[in-house]
Amino acid sequence: MGNIFSISLSLDPIITRCSDCATGQASYICNLEDNLHALQAEVAGLKELRSDLMSRVRIAEDEQQLKRLNQVEGWLSRAETLINDADQLIVQSPQHVENLCMGGCCSTRPRSGIKFGKQIAKKLQEVKDQKENGDFSDVASKPPLPSATERPSEPTVGLESNFNKVWTSLQKEQVGIICVYGLGGVGKTTLLNQINNKFHDTTHDYHVIWAVASQDRPIERVQDQIAERIGISNEGWKSKSLDEKAEGIFQVLCKKKFALLLDDIWEWFDLTRAGVPLPAKENGSKVIFTTRRFDVCCQMQPSMDNNIRVECLPRGEAFRLFEEKVGSETLRMHPDICKLAEAVVEECAGLPLALITIGRAMASKKTPREWEYATEVLRQSATSMLPGVGKEMYPKLKFSYDCLPDERFRSCFLYCSLYQEDYNIEKDELVDCWIGEGLLDEHTNLSNARNQGHFIIGSLIDACLLEKAEYDDCVKMHDVIRDMALWIAGESEKEKFFVKSGVQLKDQPKAKKWEEVTRMSLMENQIENLTEILECPNLQTLFLGSNDLKVIMDDFFNFMPMLRVLDLSQNIILGELPVGIAKLVSLEHLNLSETGIKSCLSN
Repeated sequence: MGNIFSISLSLDPIITRCSDCATGQASYICNLEDNLHALQAEVAGLKELRSDLMSRVRIAEDEQQLKRLNQVEGWLSRAETLINDADQLIVQSPQHVENLCMGGCCSTRPRSGIKFGKQIAKKLQEVKDQKENGDFSDVASKPPLPSATERPSEPTVGLESNFNKVWTSLQKEQVGIICVYGLGGVGKTTLLNQINNKFHDTTHDYHVIWAVASQDRPIERVQDQIAERIGISNEGWKSKSLDEKAEGIFQVLCKKKFALLLDDIWEWFDLTRAGVPLPAKENGSKVIFTTRRFDVCCQMQPSMDNNIRVECLPRGEAFRLFEEKVGSETLRMHPDICKLAEAVVEECAGLPLALITIGRAMASKKTPREWEYATEVLRQSATSMLPGVGKEMYPKLKFSYDCLPDERFRSCFLYCSLYQEDYNIEKDELVDCWIGEGLLDEHTNLSNARNQGHFIIGSLIDACLLEKAEYDDCVKMHDVIRDMALWIAGESEKEKFFVKSGVQLKDQPKAKKWEEVTRMSLMENQIENLTEILECPNLQTLFLGSNDLKVIMDDFFNFMPMLRVLDLSQNIILGELPVGIAKLVSLEHLNLSETGIKSCLSN
């Protein structure tokens, strides 16, 4: 009897476990190993599907500038969660597999085994369902236009009061057009930038549009920028007439509450002709524009209350801005430097552009003698001021030009003024022109010469005489700095420029003293024919790019023996070169890109 009892005791736990396995949920244990293998395979497939989908999303976002669909984002998020959960279960599985007995149909820990088996079976089905839902024909779409696009900006000094005036005026229902005016370089564009970024950082119902007018073809330029901002600039846009563009813009803007931020207008700007609905209390729209001319403000809207003048900085704020650019460490180098710096700031007359430009030029000057020289030069220039803008601006800004390392840097800087206002100057093309003109050192190879050219560009940017453009391979020249450069070239006995770029010329210009001209720019016009000989014995550079050239007479180049740089680019209709081009015996650089010319003269 004792033996029978002991056998009965040893069999009782097994009978209990088998009883648990036979309660109708044994399939979770019996199928555990098969389900585990299936889950591993399905998860691997889900990972591959997720990876492929992410590749499509990255291409759409990075290369096509699209925004991933919400359903795709949701699927990827759920897939990530499922994969993590499944991987954790797979990691836990060995201990449950070890507990299996009786050929895998029972477990030494049945309750735990059944629970785990249920989790595996459920996760397996979830992964299968997720894979079935992962077939997307489209993964991204064009994103909705933001109400405002943030623009690059730096901390400002002394603009707080003007900013508050503009922003307060914007809140008034009866105010539709606001004019911000003042001297070139006084901070009008910077102020408009702040207004734009305030829109970006606050909640509102405006569709904010930034556009730069400039002097040449202001309406067309603004139309193109508005079209780009409101999403109607397609492949056929450029071929449309001004009136057709205006109609397209009006059809969109008349349904929106917009704020048009219009920078740098030089004359009365016809909003209606551009397609911009006139701001009114009924539509709630606003136009804020900047200009250097008070008469433009009055022409655009007569209310004096909405004309906000940006004044030059008072002495304290002017010195604070100058100190930011020159560096407090430089001012502490010697007790006399700070006093001399005050004299330099006084000569800048509170003009921010002058303070910034001269401040950076003086940042490396560490001795009182250098500062005494700077003060004296600025005072001497002030005695020969020009009327108008030049009287207040150019002699002071010229000091940064005078502080360039040598004549090579100065010539390269002046060369940039040949390009149209607000033009994105391609760095490589600019350097090639410098090389062609012989402005750089002689080098054993072209690569070294180009490196020197890019070094000079960097130095001009550091001196605030050139600016970084929106594209990394381009630079720009501030319009006031460009005006100063042309003024310098006009005063020079060595170099005479003839610059009529982007002024809508249709015919070849006429001048009395072509023989004095050393550089000529007629780029970005509408000239079709060059049929008159120009006797330019000293001409070294001629820019004719971006015109509508059809015919260049054979003898046109006959009297340009010194010409070294010739740009005919972006004249698509121009199909051949005149035979007289062979007379250009000094030619070093010829740009025929984007023309109809398939071949040119060989060496």
